[in-house]
Amino acid sequence: MNVGFIGLGLMGRPMALHLAAAGHALHLWARRAASLAPFKDVGACTHASAAAVAQHADVVFTMVADAADVEAVCLGADGIVAGARPGCIVVDMSTINPNAARAIGVRLAERGIDFLDAPVSGGEIGAINAALTIMVGGKPEVFERIRPLFEKLGKSVTLIGGSGAGQVAKACNQILTGVGVAAVAEAFNFAAKSGVDPARVREALLGGFAYSRILENHGSRMLDRNFKPGFKAWMHQKDLRIVMEEAHRLGLMLPAAAATAQLFNAIVGAGMGEEDSVAALKLLEKISSPE
Repeated sequence: MNVGFIGLGLMGRPMALHLAAAGHALHLWARRAASLAPFKDVGACTHASAAAVAQHADVVFTMVADAADVEAVCLGADGIVAGARPGCIVVDMSTINPNAARAIGVRLAERGIDFLDAPVSGGEIGAINAALTIMVGGKPEVFERIRPLFEKLGKSVTLIGGSGAGQVAKACNQILTGVGVAAVAEAFNFAAKSGVDPARVREALLGGFAYSRILENHGSRMLDRNFKPGFKAWMHQKDLRIVMEEAHRLGLMLPAAAATAQLFNAIVGAGMGEEDSVAALKLLEKISSPE
C-alpha cells in the first residue's frame, strides 16, 4: 500500500519506520530536511508538500503537535486536501480537541476523503517498540481497512466510536496519566521530606492496591532522576488544556484534572517544559525546599 506520513518527530519517526519495515511504500513530507534523514535507506519517497504526498498515497498518517497544525496539514493551500483523490483516508494520530477532529473530518468528507482520529498512548518507547495503545474514532468500515496498519504500530487498537471519539478517549487517558504522575511525585516528595527512602516506599506500594503502571514506570524514572523526555511536559500541559477546554464547554467539574493542569503549567513556567512529565517531582522538590 502507498502510505503517506507527515510528522516525523519523536513519535512519528519510529512509527513511519515500522510501516516501511512492513513493506509499505512510504511517501513523506517534513518541514525540516533533517527529519527525513533516517528514511534514506528504506526506499521512502520524499515530496515538496503535504499535497504532493497525498497525490501518491492511499492513506496519509499525520502526527503533529496541535489542532492548528493538523488543520494546516490537512486543509491548507498545500495540504492533503489539495492533492488527495476521493477515497483517500487521512489518519490523524496527533492529540487534539475532539471538536477540532470532528470539524476536520467534516471538511475532508466534503472532498470525498475519509478521516480517522487515532491518538496514541505509550510515548517514544511505545512508538519505538510498536507497542502503542491506539484509540480510534470514525467509521467502522474505514477502521477495518486501516486496522492492519495500526497493528504494525501498536499492541492495543480499539475503535471507540464515531468521529472525535478517539480524542475523547485520549483526553481520558491524559487525565489518568497526568493525575497519576502528580500523585507519584507528591508521594515520593512526601516520603523524602519525612526522612524515608522513596525507593523503599515504592517497593512496598508496588505490592499493594496502590500499584499502577505510573508508579512502576514513571516512579522508576523519578528515582533514577531520568528526566530525558519520553513524553515532554509541555505536551502533557497541552493535552490537559484540551481536557479543561472540553470541561468548560460541557460544564463539567474536573477538580483533579484542573489541579494537575495547573501543576503542568508551573512545570513549563519553571523552564522544564522540554523535560519528561516526571519533572513534576523536581518542581515539588523546588517548592518544598526554596533556595
